[in-house]
Amino acid sequence: MTTARDLDMVNLRLILVSGKTQDFIFSPSDSAMDIAKHVFDNWPLGWEEEQVGSASILRLIFQGRFLHGSVTLGALKLPPGRTTVMHLVARETLPEPNSHGQRNREKITESNCCLLL
Repeated sequence: MTTARDLDMVNLRLILVSGKTQDFIFSPSDSAMDIAKHVFDNWPLGWEEEQVGSASILRLIFQGRFLHGSVTLGALKLPPGRTTVMHLVARETLPEPNSHGQRNREKITESNCCLLL
């Protein structure tokens, strides 16, 4: 039987670099840090080869962007009661927030045209 509480929960399907997946249920108030700790503490069977030494290096990627530890699922406006896919990777630090945007700006200013006479 589905309860109202179940409908408020977010189903996350986490994908490892190896392609292995596992579904987890979280509250919209759970943060990326909460999720990383929960997954670390409840490491799925079948993921043994990917086991990491600390929850602090687990990072979530959603729609191509690393999520900072304090970001909640609710802040991402994920649809409750539906499955959302995120990647889970082991990485010591997050990339600089503006590094990707800076690279894009640099590319825009480059010109690779030629003049035909």
